[in-house]
Amino acid sequence: MKMNINTTSRISILLLSAFLLGLFGLSQVGALPSARPMPEFTNNNPAEWFNSKPLKRADLKGKVVLLDVWTYGCWNCYRSFPWLHELEARFASENFQVIGIHTPEFGHEKDANNVAKKIKEFKLQHPVMMDNDFRYWKALGNRYWPSFYIIDKQGQIRFTHVGETHAGDRNAKSIEAEIRQLLAE
Repeated sequence: MKMNINTTSRISILLLSAFLLGLFGLSQVGALPSARPMPEFTNNNPAEWFNSKPLKRADLKGKVVLLDVWTYGCWNCYRSFPWLHELEARFASENFQVIGIHTPEFGHEKDANNVAKKIKEFKLQHPVMMDNDFRYWKALGNRYWPSFYIIDKQGQIRFTHVGETHAGDRNAKSIEAEIRQLLAE
């Protein structure tokens, strides 16, 4: 069988991509092999919570929760906000809550005033906790921006998703189906 360089290069790139996806854990997106408890929020400073007083895990009992781990300088994060707004509107009458976890990638993203301006610019109405020390990021075992964690009514993380999400795309459809499933339980 004779292959040209383009075909060989494409196959090599595909194999390398598949290896890297597996290596870096992107294959673990979706349903978790077993549920695990949502970590307790690590920041109780009212000046570093937006749109809410500092929350506790117990405050969310009986609700399905979507945690959105983001940072304002990440274009994949803020390009997901239009979908997130639609999601919140769609489930507004349900026991459903979005909570943002702002974990900064760069130093200037640690400034509460900058975060507040971006929350206003992006029209985020849900609670947002600053995670400047990465304690919540680490408690989740997170590695990517944006990441979405879907928690059931008993406070168990049941699903995870990574990456920019838009209305109608595969990630959005999967997340929305999982939220409906958990609301029905």
